[in-house]
Amino acid sequence: QVQLVESGGASVQPGGSLRLSCAASGRLLNMYFMAWYRQGPGKERELVASITIGGVRNYEDSVLGRFTISRGDVFNSVYLQMNNLRSEDTAVYYCNAVSAGVQYWGQGTQVTVSS
Repeated sequence: QVQLVESGGASVQPGGSLRLSCAASGRLLNMYFMAWYRQGPGKERELVASITIGGVRNYEDSVLGRFTISRGDVFNSVYLQMNNLRSEDTAVYYCNAVSAGVQYWGQGTQVTVSS
């Protein structure tokens, strides 16, 4: 089993910044992929950004140039630096990891962007 714990969610004004963190623990076997998803009010969960153990990054189009995903020195933590936040970024952000072919999710952290 793998446990994912997110932190860093908060309420900010438009244009503000936040940094989300996710720490993985437990039986980490062949973990090669970590990502951030989000689910806004009345919306489906969507992939925001992902990173592989080799450092390959992918981003959802609307966050390109504003969000940056990074990983710890050991591939058991992932971060999401979010700049120039917009109201449409309001969502619960979930950490996701794939280990030994099994997908795991964190409990989510709320990000609210509002003036």
